[in-house]
Amino acid sequence: MKIKQLALQHSAFVTVLLLFFLLVWICGKFSVDSEKKEIKPLIQTSNSCQTSAVHNKEKLIVFAPSKKVASTLINSLCGDSIIAKQFGEVVGFWGYRTTDSIEFVGKGIADLILAKNNIMSAFKAESTYNYQPIVGFPSYTAFFISAKEKPKVDKQYFFGKRIGLLDYPTSRSGHILPKQKFKELGLNLEMLDITYASSHNELRELLASGRVDLIASFWKEEDHEHFSKNYITPISNNITGTRWYLKMQHENTDLLCAVQSRLMTLSKQQTSPYFNHAESYWHCSADEVEFLGGKDD
Repeated sequence: MKIKQLALQHSAFVTVLLLFFLLVWICGKFSVDSEKKEIKPLIQTSNSCQTSAVHNKEKLIVFAPSKKVASTLINSLCGDSIIAKQFGEVVGFWGYRTTDSIEFVGKGIADLILAKNNIMSAFKAESTYNYQPIVGFPSYTAFFISAKEKPKVDKQYFFGKRIGLLDYPTSRSGHILPKQKFKELGLNLEMLDITYASSHNELRELLASGRVDLIASFWKEEDHEHFSKNYITPISNNITGTRWYLKMQHENTDLLCAVQSRLMTLSKQQTSPYFNHAESYWHCSADEVEFLGGKDD
């Protein structure tokens, strides 16, 4: 009788234990499912568009630094008859951070990407994936910009100054060049009062609000509304502008010329004096396709 009671007790214990583990498993499953629903992609995708070749499964992948640029461009590319001969869909990705473009360049994901030449060089993307520059924007100058005085480029001037820099090591005007200048002047970065921002616009907000005394950036035409052009000092001239790169794993010159033509047309429609002055790097004609320039010497 005692053995029977022990057996029943053991059976009841095992049942309770199994129910406990089942409850834990169910709760865990609901928790995981809930977490999965909250996960968001790091890179947002614009609405892809279909070319006239509806049965073609090939996709042309585009990456741009903003949703507006990506969306406008893919819609233009989808309407091109040359592109429709090769692709059934054009998909546009965008990312506002330098790290986003680095991911696409480093892995060779994009067929067409707007990027800085120093990022392409750092990843040897032109030799690894045969990215070719097809359209570029003008060179520009990096400046120290202040709200109340003209910055001086000497060692003593920067002591006690609150300085705004960009928190991206690949940014030339907002990070690389000002730090190079500090090094040339013999300044220890640890001795400087530096505030890092996530974008050039945020740098301007820091300066306008008085949270920093000067920033390192480029000069935009609309900057005159908030700052004086008398209070800017050049750091470096002739910085190569951003470029559109096309992955050319084959001698696909029809695609190259079609994409270049669309980019140049869109550039002329821009209101910004900088972005509507694009330069094409290839001469396209019925007889030949010739590279005109755009690679670094």
